[in-house]
Amino acid sequence: MASKKSKAHLPTLSALQVEEAVRAALLEDLGLAGDVTSDATIPAKAKAVAQMNSREDGIIAGLALAKSAFQQFDPKTKFKTFVRDGDRVKPGQKIAQVEGRARSVLGGERVALNYLCHLSGIATYTNQFAERIAHTKAVVCCTRKTIPGLRAFEKYAVKCGGGSNHRYGLDDAILIKDNHIAVAGGVREAIEAARAFAGHLIKIEVEVDTLEQLKEALKAGPDVVMLDNMGPDQLREGVAIVDGAIPIEASGNVNIDTIQAIAESGVDMISTSKITMSAPTLDIGLDINIS
Repeated sequence: MASKKSKAHLPTLSALQVEEAVRAALLEDLGLAGDVTSDATIPAKAKAVAQMNSREDGIIAGLALAKSAFQQFDPKTKFKTFVRDGDRVKPGQKIAQVEGRARSVLGGERVALNYLCHLSGIATYTNQFAERIAHTKAVVCCTRKTIPGLRAFEKYAVKCGGGSNHRYGLDDAILIKDNHIAVAGGVREAIEAARAFAGHLIKIEVEVDTLEQLKEALKAGPDVVMLDNMGPDQLREGVAIVDGAIPIEASGNVNIDTIQAIAESGVDMISTSKITMSAPTLDIGLDINIS
């Protein structure tokens, strides 16, 4: 695993994933009758210029989805950005400008803002976690606890905020948890079965609840070990036992107040669902002028 201090490429989103997700969101919003409010109150030929502005400090993520929302609604709509995903913004800062038919701007507004506010909120909250542990070698990672249908975008937002990604799904890697161990008959038995099953490119991580389990797991040779729900003192003991042989992940009871002490124990990664499931949205508004 590369150091978080090394230069990393900016994350990207698949244009196909963006188009498919945004199309579904627009269809959900339009229903069967379309935007009856705009159709009833705004002339068909009316034009509009709208500014998307940040109303608080934060990190931006999701501009591609916002752009797609307006341009799928009406390909003639122009969308100009003044920042990039991953950029820090201040209250009142202009993020983007939307120009086109007024009905089209209003029709795409909610879907665009839903994605942009939600993903920017995740990026912002992730960044707050990352800043708490910037003085350590640890990185903060998201988990599979994401809103169904939004996983690729939420994990992208985590990276925009300076975090890292854990598994994207059940097929990325083998992660042996307590229930797997219970059914398999023990830590060592589970790891050995996984090793016999896995291809040479599949990593095997095992979750342990005690230092005794950790010692047993190390004898079976996992690629990564997760120390689950251990306090800082236990984590330091675990780090000493592993002694640099394999990467160590800490998980459980991780929040904005506990992450610093966890990181200072010497672990390599800290996984938490908080950065995706508990992130508040970033307040972004769209101010429109009709002409």
